Formats: sequence, structure tokens, C-alpha cells
Amino acid sequence: MEKIKLIEARKRKGLSQSQIAEKLHMDVSNYNRREKGNAKISYEEWEKIAQILETSVEDIYESDEGHIVIFKDNAIGNYNGTNNVYTVPEHLLETQRKYIEKLERELEELKKK
Repeated sequence: MEKIKLIEARKRKGLSQSQIAEKLHMDVSNYNRREKGNAKISYEEWEKIAQILETSVEDIYESDEGHIVIFKDNAIGNYNGTNNVYTVPEHLLETQRKYIEKLERELEELKKK
């Protein structure tokens, strides 16, 4: 799945695939495959790309599995130095969005009364 948010962010910054690839220490064909969704992007690569584009991972991240990164947890007592990345399937987020919209409509109706 093509990484539309990543591509748009890169273009907004006026950077070429070649420039990003160089900063990631990879050749442009490898970076191109990542943007096209033909190669996985590791979380560490997402972080580096976000730094290069001066944005957050959440603003550019698109999963191949239809999940969205919610937040990165640096839990206290996490002695091995790893980060926990939590994801939620897109369909669950869409259900929550619809429910929130419904509640907002109900609230507006109650305010009118």
C-alpha cells in the first residue's frame, strides 16, 4: 500500500526521494520501495524519516495492515530499552469516530432544549 501521507509530507518539504534515501543511508530504489509499500518500514526508520521531515511519526505513518500508531510508550521499568508501539485497526477507529459524531449531535440537540 502506497504511503500517501509520507509522500505528501516529503513533497511539502521539497525533498526528493534521493535526498531522503541519502539521509537514511540507503539507495533511492530501496527508499522508493518503502514509499510504494513494497518494502516494510521499521519503526526506527519511521522515526528517522519524521525527524528529516520535521514532523511526528503519527503525521506520516501508514501501516500495511490497516493499523494506525496511537502512541509510543516509554514505560518506567522498561529496562531493556525497547519502546512499545500500540496500534488500533482502522475499522475500530472509524467506529469510534462515528460514535463521537453521534454524541456530538445529541449534545447539540440537548443544548437547544
